[in-house]
Amino acid sequence: MKSERKFPIAVISEKAERSLKSGHVWVFGEEVKELIGNAQDGELVDVVNRKGRFLGTGFFNSNSKIRVRILSKNANDKFDSAFFERRLRYCFEYRKTVMGEDFDCCRLVFGEADSFPGLTVDRFGDILVTQTLSLGIEKRKNIIFPLMVKVLSDMGETITAVYERNDVAIREKEGLEENKGFFSAPGLRTDLDGRTVITENGIRYNVDYINGQKTGFFLDQKYNRLAAGKIAKGKTVLDCFTHTGAFALNCAKMGAKNVTAVDISKDAVELTRENARLNSLSNVSFECANVFELLTKLYEEKNSPYDYIILDPPAFTKSSSSLKNAERGYKEINMKAMKLLPRGGYLATCSCSHFMTDELFRKMLRFAAADAGVSLRQIEARQQSPDHPILWNVPETDYLKFYIFQIV
Repeated sequence: MKSERKFPIAVISEKAERSLKSGHVWVFGEEVKELIGNAQDGELVDVVNRKGRFLGTGFFNSNSKIRVRILSKNANDKFDSAFFERRLRYCFEYRKTVMGEDFDCCRLVFGEADSFPGLTVDRFGDILVTQTLSLGIEKRKNIIFPLMVKVLSDMGETITAVYERNDVAIREKEGLEENKGFFSAPGLRTDLDGRTVITENGIRYNVDYINGQKTGFFLDQKYNRLAAGKIAKGKTVLDCFTHTGAFALNCAKMGAKNVTAVDISKDAVELTRENARLNSLSNVSFECANVFELLTKLYEEKNSPYDYIILDPPAFTKSSSSLKNAERGYKEINMKAMKLLPRGGYLATCSCSHFMTDELFRKMLRFAAADAGVSLRQIEARQQSPDHPILWNVPETDYLKFYIFQIV
């Protein structure tokens, strides 16, 4: 280490050392072999190997299976406000580059992929919505959040409010309570109703960032929706698990003959209806139904009108223990969709669970196609948009698989 250290020390196993050297940023509880000094939850520790070689500095938390989340591998870093401002500027300038005109509506911080362990920040125009999943970031949000506003202001971007969506059970694993509410700081409003309107791919959406899923809108499928819409002209489309209607509206706007947007949630269906009205799209119909049951019913009736089906389900698994059940769920909906479609029809399908790897997803699709008695002609293979960057040595950041096929 090049400078005198003031942090407690976590001595880790050879396995953990190999992981960090390969580029990962987590140290698990069983991998910490010794603690030297008074390590406090949410505070920084230096991570070293058994020979004392410095490997990085990160947030320690005895409550979490992820015992240390690496913040920096530079022994010369000082973790002051200038450090966090520099990190944020790097994040935002990256988004400005890769998102271009979509910079006003994108993910600004994507946790470990941006070296902000456990922090998500989505931007909806002049509103920032955050989700904090690590104690280390929670303890420093009073520094980080005002700096976000400052850095964006320096870039000519105005932020009116910052809203925290910490109403997720995973916070309990970090010893944190669930909560949500406006972040209070000079110049930020705390009296808004939680509704805003965004524009994505030329389509306007109502976003409820207080009560909507996650942060209020799924930004990661932005360009996948555009790709799906480009082949929709003249087609009769079934958009399953529609949520806010984003795939449905992209198809409708790009000339689909008719789009049926389906979701089991009445609120989601009503929000899709509102979004269709907002965009003056009359070629969209709406149905509140269980997608599994609907696909079965359509197949049994042998009279499906659809020549294009889109499957954008929620994550069927959030752990490795439920992966087998998830595979069965993915296979069922994909096989039924393939059976419903005519030869020459189109299927867009995806998975947003990193446990369902691309290899497993492709294997599932092959089995589904075989059971449906069809072949798949691949048109596109895509991932999440670049505001959700994939860190190659952190597989947890690589989660979204998206394919478009023709059924042949």
